[in-house]
Amino acid sequence: MSDFLFIMAAPFAACILLVGIHAYLGLHVLARGVIFVDLALAQIAAFGATVAVLYGFELGTPVSYGFALTAAICGAFVFAVARPRHSEVPQEAIIGIVYAVASGAAILVIDRAPHGAEQVKSLLVGSILWVTWEKVAATAALYALIGLAHLIWKQAFWRLSNTHHTAKLNLRDVGTDFAFYGLFALVVTSSVQIAGVLLVFCFLIVPAVASAMMTGNLRSRLVFGWLFGAVVSILGCVISYAMNLPTGATIVCLFGGTLLFLAATRRVVAVLR
Repeated sequence: MSDFLFIMAAPFAACILLVGIHAYLGLHVLARGVIFVDLALAQIAAFGATVAVLYGFELGTPVSYGFALTAAICGAFVFAVARPRHSEVPQEAIIGIVYAVASGAAILVIDRAPHGAEQVKSLLVGSILWVTWEKVAATAALYALIGLAHLIWKQAFWRLSNTHHTAKLNLRDVGTDFAFYGLFALVVTSSVQIAGVLLVFCFLIVPAVASAMMTGNLRSRLVFGWLFGAVVSILGCVISYAMNLPTGATIVCLFGGTLLFLAATRRVVAVLR
């Protein structure tokens, strides 16, 4: 038991940390209807990291992080200026195009790098099982600053999220949107270093969707999303340890299965009523 706690304490803390910030951002994403923006930003950051690998820098190094963050900030700028002006071109279409291009570019770059397949796998599923306390502490400090920025600009960010498809943006609103997506890019870039693209996407979307299914107001959705994400992710860590399975992939599948169970339960209760 002591060995288990020694090994899994840092991954548990990382899961709680990631759920804490991503469940909140997921509510913004649902309000804006840009479901795959996290996945797109994560893939853009992964492309930046693969460029660093091509130049001989290992994943997880400060230089690799700098490449990834620079790429993600560029993606944030694109999403800030590409808000829907005409219904014929929804922003989700632009996000999908950016994701596809970033994925293709990453494959082209990694094909020229040594051990490319291993690098792609690491970027997709991450290595949350091997996260260190130093990494957890540094990420917690960064997310605390980002949380403070969201607290300061709370009204402006929520106004743009709640009027995403109807607001006529002025230059100031574009700047505010860029600040939102820029902070989002910073979160995603840091999270991908720990958990990989797929798990980061699940941390963002699944708790937010589950809370939207089960509760009504914003505060209760946030609390439910935090509790749901924390329980599922920690349970996924336990299962992966007990069955010797890849931790990131286990948590992703458990998120999907638990969400399906909640949806089915909600449907049965509605029918019985």
